[in-house]
Amino acid sequence: MTLDSAVPISRFFALIPCAGVGSRAIAAGSPDIPKQYQMVAGQPMVMHTLAAFASVPRIADVLVVVAVGDDFFDHHSAPCVVVDSGGTSRAASVANGLHDLFEQGAQADDWVLVHDAARCLITPAQINALIDACQEDAVGGLLAHKLPDTLKAEAQGRVATTLPRADKWLAQTPQMFRIGMLSRALASAGAEVTDESSAIEALGLQPKLVPGSAQNFKVTYPEDFALAEAVLQSRLTTRTI
Repeated sequence: MTLDSAVPISRFFALIPCAGVGSRAIAAGSPDIPKQYQMVAGQPMVMHTLAAFASVPRIADVLVVVAVGDDFFDHHSAPCVVVDSGGTSRAASVANGLHDLFEQGAQADDWVLVHDAARCLITPAQINALIDACQEDAVGGLLAHKLPDTLKAEAQGRVATTLPRADKWLAQTPQMFRIGMLSRALASAGAEVTDESSAIEALGLQPKLVPGSAQNFKVTYPEDFALAEAVLQSRLTTRTI
C-alpha cells in the first residue's frame, strides 16, 4: 500500500440551509415567499449563492436543505443536490443536512462549508480564501468581518454602556468544519445555537477567524434587497466592460 492510498484526501462539501421563511423580510412588506427565493438582480436570491459555489472546482458537491413540500427546485435548475429534510431551526436543518451528506458517501473527516442562502453576495474568491486558511487547521473556522462601528449595550431603550470593539467580529458564512466534528457539536449544543461556530465553541474549541467582506452580509430587511441588487448589478456591469 502506498502512502497516498493509506491517507485519504479530505473533500470539501457545501451545505446551504434553505428552509427558513425570512419572517423579518415578509413582515416588513416583501412578497409572501421565502426571502431566499425573491428576485435580486434578475434571479432568485439563492441562485446567486449557488453560482458562487459552483465556481469553486474543489467543492465536491453542494447540498441544499429545503423544507418538506418546498418545490422551488422542481422548477429551477441548479448545480446542487436538494433534500427536503429542513428542520424547525437552522441548527436542525444543518444537522439533518450533515446526516444526508453521510448517507451520500461523505466521510467524518471531510470538510463542510455551511453557508446562508441569503448571503447572496459571497464570491468564489472568499470561499477559496476560507478553504486555504482552514484546510490544515485542527478546528476549522469562519469568514468574519471586524466590527467597524461603535458598539452600544442597551437597557430599556437607552444606552447602558459603550463596549470596546477592538476584539469584536461580525460572524459571517461560510463556516467550515469537519463533518463529523460539526455533527457531534450540533447534537450536543441543541437547536438554539444560531451558527455552527457557536456549536464548535461549546466543545471548548476556538474556530479560526478569516477576514471576510462587508459585502458578504445576510439579506434580512427590505432595504437589504436594494443594496444587494446594486452590488450584484455593479458586478455584472464590471464583467461586461
